Amino acid sequence: MRRDIVRVYVCVAIVCIWILTGCSAGHGEESALSEVEGISEDASGSGAEEEVPEGDAPRGDAGERIYVHVCGQVLCPGVYELPEGSRLCEAIEAAGGMTETAADTYLNQAEILADGQQVYVPTGEEVSASAETLPIQETGDDKININTASQEELMALTGIGEAKAAAIIRYREEKGSFQSTEELKEVEGIKDGVYNKVKDQIKV
Repeated sequence: MRRDIVRVYVCVAIVCIWILTGCSAGHGEESALSEVEGISEDASGSGAEEEVPEGDAPRGDAGERIYVHVCGQVLCPGVYELPEGSRLCEAIEAAGGMTETAADTYLNQAEILADGQQVYVPTGEEVSASAETLPIQETGDDKININTASQEELMALTGIGEAKAAAIIRYREEKGSFQSTEELKEVEGIKDGVYNKVKDQIKV
């Protein structure tokens, strides 16, 4: 009888141990599975965050830039950086606009600017004085002889201010007479843009 009772206790103990061992193993498997799924979700989320939207791609070059010297009757004379293709009115605006004494209708403010160009805004008195001193050419035309013109006469040319007129006279004194009108481009501060504006107004 006692042996039977012992056997029953032993069987019950074995069953209990088996149940406890099985549940613990199952719980461990579930925990491990949850951890694996969590790691997969984290990895997936991290990958999504690292994607770079197409709209955030770095911009390319914003375009060519030019430098223009604005002087004369403007509020803030100086050298200004502008986008290529800018017009004269934009350079004047960058320099703070014209002063009250400026000859605001003298310049063609719709003109497209060139790199290295100088924009001189004259006073009304300068324009009037230049108009009064325009020479009468012997040939009967109205072109100005850049070999004999005075500083005031040179300043009557489109785009030629006091500084450029003085540079032309200094070039004549140092190099001699101009042999052609295109030689004017060798004068300091006078490039293709300025020459193209005055080429039909000058002669040698």
